[in-house]
Amino acid sequence: MEFFEISEEVKELGRKAMEKVLPYFKKIDEITEYNQLKMLSAFQQARVSESLFAASTGYGYDDRGREALDKIFAYVMDTEDALVRHNFASGTHTLTVALFGVLRPGDTMLSVTGLPYDTLQGVIGIGKDYSGSLKDFGINYEQLDLLQDGTVDYDGMKKAMRPDTRMIYIQRSRGYSLRPTLLNEDIRKIYELAKSIAPDCIVMLDNCYGEFVEKTAPGQFVDLMAGSLIKNPGGGIAPTGGYIAGRADLIEKCAYRLTTPGTGKEIGCTLGQSRELFMGAFSAPHVTGEALKTAVFAASVFSMLGFDVTPHYDEPRGDIIQAIMLGNEERLIKFCQGIQAASPIDSFVTPEPWDMPGYDSKVIMAAGAFTLGSSIELSADAPLREPYAVWMQGGLNFHSGKMAVLLAAEKMKHLVNI
Repeated sequence: MEFFEISEEVKELGRKAMEKVLPYFKKIDEITEYNQLKMLSAFQQARVSESLFAASTGYGYDDRGREALDKIFAYVMDTEDALVRHNFASGTHTLTVALFGVLRPGDTMLSVTGLPYDTLQGVIGIGKDYSGSLKDFGINYEQLDLLQDGTVDYDGMKKAMRPDTRMIYIQRSRGYSLRPTLLNEDIRKIYELAKSIAPDCIVMLDNCYGEFVEKTAPGQFVDLMAGSLIKNPGGGIAPTGGYIAGRADLIEKCAYRLTTPGTGKEIGCTLGQSRELFMGAFSAPHVTGEALKTAVFAASVFSMLGFDVTPHYDEPRGDIIQAIMLGNEERLIKFCQGIQAASPIDSFVTPEPWDMPGYDSKVIMAAGAFTLGSSIELSADAPLREPYAVWMQGGLNFHSGKMAVLLAAEKMKHLVNI
């Protein structure tokens, strides 16, 4: 720690926190090793070679690299097929292609995990009926709220579902809420219940933030899932992009939506982006493990300081997000400033709250990322309102993530009892 100004009190806090989390780091290492070797096997089975990194242009016919990357994602996600493309502009764009790919006018989509992310609400047509939304195309949306403890209302599912319900929609991650993240076992339970009522329904999963967090992949329990490559599966290397994975017939429909009916996956040039997508995918299990360690360490440090954290350092995790209830505005701001001070990019910048469009209160964000908006790189942000919780995620390597957590504690030192 000779390169950073950390007080002896905070150093000692860090040492005690590390003692607590080491047994849980061992479990993370086991999961990481399993998923890393699975990824290695996927690369070998896809016979990845230097020639697959070559750029294609125009229509992109016979792009072998594009085809191999699809095979790799299908293998590691435990699905029949996948669609991995650099021209998915965001996770929301990827989810949108999947939804429009498989839903038709008159279909009903039932969200069983409450209200989806803000950015997806416009896609569905919730609140404001945007031109081109699912609602605009005659697709119905229904919602089942979570129980008071944040878990899925299985009894409510039985009442809300009908034999002709077309889609059960699941958002795995807590996102910017304090509800528990779904584990793969929870997803399996939703899938089995849904299929018992409507055998032909499509169970779709927003898998953002959840890739490689557990040994099992949710592809065993869903028909379709999607995520962003600037989160876990891009390994901090992919500069953009997304993936859809699932049943082969559904992936074909999504590909028809992305390009054109009849051409689907057969076209789409890669423009020299393939190498970084391959590198990112290969690094993804290890980087996800580093992000998990950073989150567990943060939970240990701030629970020792008396703050409520979710999940706790010793709880099972379904995503990389760590929420910490800091209690007031000043602590929240200092925490984010500490995270920013440990960033490799823009460490000299001091985050301040601002009026962010779409929020009813000021928001503060800390992020010093190589890729703009990359959630697998360490970041923290929060609205300035009760309960003054901050959501932290990412960390390309634990060593810098650990320093960020300690700098956040150092910034808050005069506001807490250390």
